[in-house]
Amino acid sequence: MMNLQSGYPFWLIKDGMPFTFPKLAKNTTTDVVIIGAGISGALVRYYLLNAGIKCIMVDSRTIGLGSTCSSTSLLQYEIDTPLSELKKMIGEKGAERAFQLCNYAIEELGRIVKKIGFKDFEFKKSLYYAAYKKDILFLKEEYAARKKAGFDVRYLEEKDILKTFGFSSAGAILSNHGAQTNAYGLTHKLLQYKKDKKGALGVYDRTPVIRISHTAEGVVLETEQGYILKAKKLVYATGYESVDFIAEKIVDLKSTYAVISEQYETKTFWKDNVMLWNTADPYLYMRTTPDGRILIGGRDEDFYNPGRRDKLIGKKARQLSGDFRKLFPDISFKQEFSWTGTFGATKDGLPYIGEYSKLPNSYFALGFGGNGITFSLIAAEIITDMILGNENEDAALFSFERINK
Repeated sequence: MMNLQSGYPFWLIKDGMPFTFPKLAKNTTTDVVIIGAGISGALVRYYLLNAGIKCIMVDSRTIGLGSTCSSTSLLQYEIDTPLSELKKMIGEKGAERAFQLCNYAIEELGRIVKKIGFKDFEFKKSLYYAAYKKDILFLKEEYAARKKAGFDVRYLEEKDILKTFGFSSAGAILSNHGAQTNAYGLTHKLLQYKKDKKGALGVYDRTPVIRISHTAEGVVLETEQGYILKAKKLVYATGYESVDFIAEKIVDLKSTYAVISEQYETKTFWKDNVMLWNTADPYLYMRTTPDGRILIGGRDEDFYNPGRRDKLIGKKARQLSGDFRKLFPDISFKQEFSWTGTFGATKDGLPYIGEYSKLPNSYFALGFGGNGITFSLIAAEIITDMILGNENEDAALFSFERINK
């Protein structure tokens, strides 16, 4: 089991353990087993249950304590590969569709949270600003690509950014698309959805799976406690740990860092508290929270091991605080919590979703990249269609068949 986060993730401190779940303590047969109970698995379960498909979920950890609790939970239609660049990699139609699907996912998440009564969700505009003057040519090309794809965007010049948002940048794209949430809290809320006739949720944590047998007839799993799970289909929603099941190299693991301020008396820090991120590589990103805090993330590093990653938390937190002060010198930033998490980057910035031919009767929901939550919803829809035998026209965009292309 990979150590995916360290430090004091704000959402975990804020919410604690809102619900508890049992260990699996009996042999069980079901239609679908989902391994991984983070935000990806929770959304897959939600969609499967709504489709009338019986499923059981198991996780080796306590619910949400992998990457999910360390997520900074910005929901963006943009992916890590800019649209203008992605068009050159996979073609204009596919690139535009990938971005449009992420925007659809944000809107759909808005409908889901309303249905299940989850409050920590806000639609937000986002500002993608130039970290350096040399980025202006790229930024204008990116703006044109997004405008052509149908997004509600405006290009802002330096004077407009300073006047409206109170900081200096040579140019920016203001998007009327986006949202922010709390992935840890949302995961717990989703997992309370739909109990069976006996009042059970079918969600089991602290239940490591030590052996998986894939056959043409189905899948058999054995837990660390010696119990057997049989299913027709298996969904891997184990995020960055899924690399252990896939022969090919599909992702580069990265460490990202985050710091959050103390609460302020005011809850408005800049115009509309828009989500902010820039063109640097790695990029800096910022958001606010409903209780009046400022969250800053970035300063990514290649992931080598948890020890090396964790030793950098203090240094990275100071650097991120300094990055904020350079942008907003008039706002006194006082750090309260800092943490680090592991995420994955693919060659095209897109996730891997769907069937993997070397493991029969299995599906993967791998929302790699900075847009993991929106990718997870897309994965839930595609995988549900596949299990139902329905054609999904977007499945090819995220399939494993593109590994060797």
